[in-house]
Amino acid sequence: MSPTADYNPTPHVIPEGENATPLEVVGGDCTATEKLIIVMCGLPATGKTHIANRLARYIEFFLAMDTKIFNVGDYRRKLFGAKLPAEFFDHSNKEYMAKREQACDEALSDLTDFMKQDGVRVGVLDSTNSTQKRRTHIREVVKSLKCKVIMLETICDKEDLIEQNIRTIKMNTPDYKDVDPAAAFKDFKQRRENYMNVYETVDEKDGSHIKIINNLTFIVHNARGYLPQKVVHFVMNLHSQPRVFYLSRHGQSEYNLLGKIGGDAGLTDAGHEYARRLADFAHNHVGMEVEKDEETGEEKRTPRPARLWTSTLRRTKETAQHIKHEKISACKWDNGDEVEWIQFQGRARRNLDELYAGVCDGLTYKEIEQQFPDEFARRQEDKLTYRYPRGESYMDVTLRLESVVLDIERTREPILIVGHQGIHRLLYAYFMGLPRDQAPYVSIPLNTVIELKPNVYGCEEKRYLLLSKEEMMNDGQDEPVTSMPMKDKETAETVRRSTSAISFDVMNPPSF
Repeated sequence: MSPTADYNPTPHVIPEGENATPLEVVGGDCTATEKLIIVMCGLPATGKTHIANRLARYIEFFLAMDTKIFNVGDYRRKLFGAKLPAEFFDHSNKEYMAKREQACDEALSDLTDFMKQDGVRVGVLDSTNSTQKRRTHIREVVKSLKCKVIMLETICDKEDLIEQNIRTIKMNTPDYKDVDPAAAFKDFKQRRENYMNVYETVDEKDGSHIKIINNLTFIVHNARGYLPQKVVHFVMNLHSQPRVFYLSRHGQSEYNLLGKIGGDAGLTDAGHEYARRLADFAHNHVGMEVEKDEETGEEKRTPRPARLWTSTLRRTKETAQHIKHEKISACKWDNGDEVEWIQFQGRARRNLDELYAGVCDGLTYKEIEQQFPDEFARRQEDKLTYRYPRGESYMDVTLRLESVVLDIERTREPILIVGHQGIHRLLYAYFMGLPRDQAPYVSIPLNTVIELKPNVYGCEEKRYLLLSKEEMMNDGQDEPVTSMPMKDKETAETVRRSTSAISFDVMNPPSF
């Protein structure tokens, strides 16, 4: 049968349009009415708030579900102030106990109101919830919402981990701002003792629950459904240890110089120079732990195990080619086994390949405008969801980056990721807490390493410029300003500037 205008008179039309977002990044097979309440449980300094924040961020960014955390400590500080003595947390003191219950009930009330709203999906109640009586009360209050409820208990019985959590996390909370560290540590230890006197661990009477023991052992009881299973999978990849990773675009490529997008070109001379400087940076900074003697001021430099990830494309592999792969002996895993570590052993990941431009691969933006004017115009409307013909959108790339993020979350060693602008924009946006629709406008310049250190309340950032604009020519990646969503030029420019520590001009031209 020859194709005619009426060959398919009743075509299958996707309601979301040609640029339909993959279901996996808008809730997967989760129904629009399925809601989940996560109730954090555990003694102070066991990582509850860290897990709650990471979990909420993951659900918001990768599943596009409205999520909100209700931290009882915030309510308590708002009602009664931050500087409260350890006696305030003594359960035998009826006056203080009534005040703490007031803070808990206000948080629970706000959580209930939030979950009643249309469109919201996940609420997290972050508190110790230390007794079964309290947890039963929470279940009774939210029972009328008909939401799934899961208790998430964190247990830490290793003194070294507890002390580390107290010193690195609790000492930086508003409760101990400008307080002598020794006095603050002593006060918090007493606060923890007060909770230990009455704490009751979660069991089957509490219904569906997850137990996390020292971030090594996981007990899952009756956690069913799409959202609970997503929660289980994610928290099993988390840990509370300090960590750092580094984002670097590849060095300047031949296609960069010609203004072409995509492709699989090699590096220019400037690109190779950046590759050599990146190798020095990897050896001296990423793979080296520096300890400073407080008395003498001398620095002790010790090699530390580090990882290297690249995409499968030629330009990232060439950028990483000068990084040395030395051996570090006596490296210990979590289980105590000693292994011989190969430093920066390369791992090429298909998930890290640049956003694929389909039929526009290898073209300049001017050529795209001339050959595909309709596509060029559509990209102006929504850069996040726009999909190149036979190519990808930023939302498609988000789907394949989920497993990469899980690997970053679980890894203890520093990671150097040599990738691409589109990839790093999404990774940066996720860890820095930016809305997903701002990701396409994040500043990720060439010749710069971005150091990210996730923590309980956010992510620290530092940028290292390894090759200045005076040392190289234009990177050739000038996207036309007209490809910026016309309805939101000001917002896009604001995001670009706010994520750029330096004015990179040549190496970070307007990318809209």
